Amino acid sequence: MIFIFFFILGSIWGSFSNVCIIRLPKEQGVAISRSSCPKCKKIIRWYDNIPLISFLILKRKCRNCDFKINFQYFIVELIGASSFCLIYYVYGLSFTTLLLIVLSVFFIIIYFIDLEHYIIPNELTFPLMFLGFIKSFYPSLDPELFPNFVNSLIGGIVGYLIIWTIIFLYKKIRNKEGMGLGDAKLLSAIGFWFGWVSVPIVIFFSSIIALSYVAPTLVTRSRNLSTQIPFGPFIILGSLVYIILGDQIKLLLFSF
Repeated sequence: MIFIFFFILGSIWGSFSNVCIIRLPKEQGVAISRSSCPKCKKIIRWYDNIPLISFLILKRKCRNCDFKINFQYFIVELIGASSFCLIYYVYGLSFTTLLLIVLSVFFIIIYFIDLEHYIIPNELTFPLMFLGFIKSFYPSLDPELFPNFVNSLIGGIVGYLIIWTIIFLYKKIRNKEGMGLGDAKLLSAIGFWFGWVSVPIVIFFSSIIALSYVAPTLVTRSRNLSTQIPFGPFIILGSLVYIILGDQIKLLLFSF
C-alpha cells in the first residue's frame, strides 16, 4: 500500500513537473490558471487530467479536438512515479527520502527544460542551492551522502567556479560562448547538496555520458564540434551516478 501511495504521489508531482516544464521557459506562472489544450485552448477537465490514467484512456488525444498530446507528458509522470517508489524502496520512511524526493522533482523539471530550450531557469537553481545548504545543518543526515555545512559551502563554491572557469577560458580561446551560467549554478547546487568531493566525480561522469551521446553524431557528421548541446541533463545523469555509486567510487579513489 505504501508503494502505491508513493507511486500516486510521484505521478501527481510528475504532472506538476509537466506544468513547470511547459510554463517556466515562457515565464508564465505555474499556478495562475488551469491547464488547457494547446490547440483548441479549452480547459482540460479534472477527469481528463488524472496523471498517467487520462493519457491512456484518451489515447494521447484531446477530448475536444483530437489534438495529439506530447508523449513527454506521460514519460515525465511515469519517471516521477517510479523515482518516488525507488527512493522509498532504498531509504524507507526517512528525512533522506523526503530530501531526495524534492531533489528528484527539481531534476526532472531541469532535465526536460534544458533538453528542449537550452536554459536552466534561476527559479529552479537558486532554491536548489538554498535547500542544499540549509539541509546540511540538520544533525541526523547520513554523512556518507550529505555533507556538513562547511563541506556543503565549499562544494557549492567549487561547483560554480569550475564551470565558470571553463566558460571564461573557452570564451578567451574561442572568442564565443560555450557553456551557460545555468550549468554553473546547477553544479553549484550539486556541490551544496553532496559536498565538494561530489563535484569532480559528477563532472567526470557527466562528461563521459555526454561524450558517449555526442561521439556517434560526430562520426556520422550530423553534428560538429561547434554544435550546441544542453549539458544540464548530463550533469543530472552524472549526479545520479554519484548518488547511486558514490560510496563505492569514493572508496576506490581513496584506496589509491
